[in-house]
Amino acid sequence: SIIENIRQVIDTHEILEKEIQTKDFRWYQMNIIPYKVLGKSKATGVIITFVEITARIRDLKDQEKLIAEHETLLDTISHDLKNPLTNLVLTVSFIKKLDLESAPKVQSLFGTLEKSILKMQNIIHDLTQDRKLDYRFKAEEELLNFEHILEDVRLTTAGDINESGAVIRSEINVSEILFSRRKLRSILYNLVSNAIKFKSADHSPQIFIKTEQDGDFTIITVKDNGIGIDPDKHEVIFSKYFRMQNEIEGSGIGLYLVNEIVNSSGGKILLKSEPGKGSEFKVYLKTVEELMPAEI
Repeated sequence: SIIENIRQVIDTHEILEKEIQTKDFRWYQMNIIPYKVLGKSKATGVIITFVEITARIRDLKDQEKLIAEHETLLDTISHDLKNPLTNLVLTVSFIKKLDLESAPKVQSLFGTLEKSILKMQNIIHDLTQDRKLDYRFKAEEELLNFEHILEDVRLTTAGDINESGAVIRSEINVSEILFSRRKLRSILYNLVSNAIKFKSADHSPQIFIKTEQDGDFTIITVKDNGIGIDPDKHEVIFSKYFRMQNEIEGSGIGLYLVNEIVNSSGGKILLKSEPGKGSEFKVYLKTVEELMPAEI
């Protein structure tokens, strides 16, 4: 409660920052600052400020939609256009073998057409490769505080949490993770969002999130008490556009994107789930030792 927060600040003399939501579903950044009287060593009170961040939360939701749309667009370009272009190249090659010596201008046009098609193929190939390189090698990693990422996800899914009555608990044994902020948020957002979306009709969602270190991997566990997943579908659920239940809203690319991000960064995902017994996703993120701070 706010009273406990005030007591904590007075006792520790440390500033407390916290996001809170009002009954009308508006969000505020609350800062509680210790107040000291000159000549006294202990805080005698606090100063509390509130800054509205409702617009920021809306921006976070819009950002998640834009990320999904961006990934889908790139996948569509590389998938839907590559095969037709390959067929055109084969067709042109076949026509060139025909007896067209009496029509040198047509032969020349075919040469121009072939060059244009090959150029388009190269553009699509480069776009696809750039995307893969962006996942694997782009120097956008930073040392992230996992609690901050989790709080952002809480804010983004606040409406769904309130509507479903979901409770999110966490056990953070590894607070700092070296990874892309956008990608880590996307991983956690999709797993939490699915845990709420595929809830059981008998009870409210209970979601448990844990971080731990295991050798060269940082493990993020997201466990829920939802409807569960049939073992026969444990692999296919990571396929693009696969939907477990058509009556539940979704595009079917969430887990596909999570799997893409994790695998391209040298990690892996393990799933343990049975129908009616909830699901547990374990995300293994490869530790980049050369970029981690040296021990003192």
